Amino acid sequence: MGQDNDLENRLEAKGFSRRDFMKFCGVVSATLGLSPSFAPKIAEALASPKRPPVVWLSFAECTGCTEGLLRTTYPWIDELLLDTISLDYHEALMAAAGHSVEEALQACVKNNAGKFICVVDGAILTADNGIYGMIGGKTFLEIAKDICPKALANICIGTCASYGGVAAAKPNPTGAKGLSDAIGIKAVNIPGCPPNPINFVATIVNYLLFGKLPDLDDKGRPLFAYGQLVHDQCPRRGHYEAGEMAKSFDSPEAAKGWCLADLGCKGPVT
Repeated sequence: MGQDNDLENRLEAKGFSRRDFMKFCGVVSATLGLSPSFAPKIAEALASPKRPPVVWLSFAECTGCTEGLLRTTYPWIDELLLDTISLDYHEALMAAAGHSVEEALQACVKNNAGKFICVVDGAILTADNGIYGMIGGKTFLEIAKDICPKALANICIGTCASYGGVAAAKPNPTGAKGLSDAIGIKAVNIPGCPPNPINFVATIVNYLLFGKLPDLDDKGRPLFAYGQLVHDQCPRRGHYEAGEMAKSFDSPEAAKGWCLADLGCKGPVT
């Protein structure tokens, strides 16, 4: 209760009420496919003093996934993340630089082997032994092979970390790959450019709530977020089934809600 009140007080100091916080927990609950009754349990998990250590590795990326997470429509997400997890290493957010940062990374991994969550952001460059991407004298490939197998779990945030993304576009001279393809390790993939930050938060909450990571599909994505097509819940679905296709965006048919598949909508495959 004390920890819950402490989190409440910090949120209220930023202008957010308990109602706002519980509304956020309700959103996370819905994202995970849980009933609204789980919202209090999610609030308890977020306020728990047991914070899993997190290492955030940045490889061939644009920092868009970090920006997307920090600039989410829930402005208190940074408070929740910093109080819910122990973010021990993140190049873009750390004040330190140089050797001290690399020492902090190695110390975190050594002290929390098998207990920390590794978040991978960006593609791993594998061509010519990975020489096209380096940090601190080590290639992205070397760092991934050293750090990721020691983690409790690996979460790939964004399409680049998941499958190679923009960096892997043909002819892909740097051999950019997603984490699983690069080093043959199982990972939770949260694709998107950037991905919806609530999917990342919900993955962490799933671990805090149930002590395990969410079930995945055949592409390594959480089923709670990627188990259905956009098409399945589309309000225009009935018109699709009836073969009623709008031919232009400014047509009367489009205004009536007819299907937009002929105008480029990728809902049936997304």
